[in-house]
Amino acid sequence: MSVMDVGRVCVKLTGREAGSRCVIVDVIDRNYVMVTGPDELTGVRRRRVNLSHLRPLDETVDIPRNASDDEIAALFK
Repeated sequence: MSVMDVGRVCVKLTGREAGSRCVIVDVIDRNYVMVTGPDELTGVRRRRVNLSHLRPLDETVDIPRNASDDEIAALFK
């Protein structure tokens, strides 16, 4: 299991969402992942992100690949 796998909670380091927590919902390739953090809770929209723009946290959540924003929102509450 890689550090940057589906379910890993991360903090965005760059952009207008810098400092916000998000969850990896899909691994696209060795440089990019798909993240989401329910917009109303963390301000991170579902988007493709370069791994160098994320700092992984020690926490993980048990989610299926491509989990919906509603499933993620339930975890953040």
